[in-house]
Amino acid sequence: MTAEQIYAEMKDTFADKTGFAMADTADLAVRLYAAAAELETLYAYCDWAMAQSFPQTATGEYLDLHAALRGLTRTGGAQASGTLRFYVETARSQSVTVPAGTVCVTTGLVRYETAADTVITAGSLYADAPARAVEIGAAGNAAAGAISMMALPPVGVALCANPLPFTGGADEEDDDALRVRVLSSYARLPNGANSAFYEERARSHAGIGGVSVLPRWEGVGTVGVVIAGEAGLPDAALVTEVQDDLNAVREIAVNVTVMAPEVVPVDLSLTLWPADNTDFASAKAAAETALGGYFTGALLGKPIYLTRLASLLFTTGAVKNLRFLTPAEDVAITASQLPRLGTLTITEGI
Repeated sequence: MTAEQIYAEMKDTFADKTGFAMADTADLAVRLYAAAAELETLYAYCDWAMAQSFPQTATGEYLDLHAALRGLTRTGGAQASGTLRFYVETARSQSVTVPAGTVCVTTGLVRYETAADTVITAGSLYADAPARAVEIGAAGNAAAGAISMMALPPVGVALCANPLPFTGGADEEDDDALRVRVLSSYARLPNGANSAFYEERARSHAGIGGVSVLPRWEGVGTVGVVIAGEAGLPDAALVTEVQDDLNAVREIAVNVTVMAPEVVPVDLSLTLWPADNTDFASAKAAAETALGGYFTGALLGKPIYLTRLASLLFTTGAVKNLRFLTPAEDVAITASQLPRLGTLTITEGI
């Protein structure tokens, strides 16, 4: 209820009990309105507390608490990764070192840093350095050629670029996605022996992007657990960590095998018409960034729907129309497979 509604009810009750209609300018009326304003705040707090009491409506840290009751945690995001190429103007007689931590930026001021020292050897014009986005999130995904400036150029280095897209950047799990997992945990109660138990246990590890459970993977008494990292393939340390954990809690006489997924490259070729007041180069870069950021570990076991990709591209606001040339239809993916963006070809529509 609003303060005005509460105040009106107070006045009506006062008039009913006393037979006297109180004017809004009366001293008591001012006091009643002040009390009504406080009651409005109390009503709002009660509504908020009620909403946070149930996972269907809880948000933020309170939804995290509901998730914790189910043994779930909000998954963190991932940094985009790729390769930065550093150039010298002319070949030199001595090598030039690009130190780890060298920061390069896009025109949109998204920052990337090198992960290791890199040497442009004598006689060479360039060298490639592994790099990652400074910030976690999908904003770090960048099309080839999008990174073109250095925050503080190393001595002797003239230019930088990214010959290939930066991919794998993912945002932290939002409330809607976490809520789905929490509610799903009630619908599929783990009992220490079913697929839901192994899936939820594996997902509880940091860095997990997707989990598929394969009952009777190698016959009776075996379970296969396929895991993907947030950015794609899991590293060996994550596979070992999950394997050790599941070995400790598995059922008696059950053999659990944790493994990385089979990678399925998805080559995409499409014709694109840029939106009005957008040039093709900008529309192409936006499309490359959007598609590069879509192929993360969360796609484990999920088919690639062309309609979903089209929706993703239209959402950029840089695309007016498009047509997929390949694949000709949706790409089927099994539970143990992880689709990954292969060759991406984008041509301008005429």
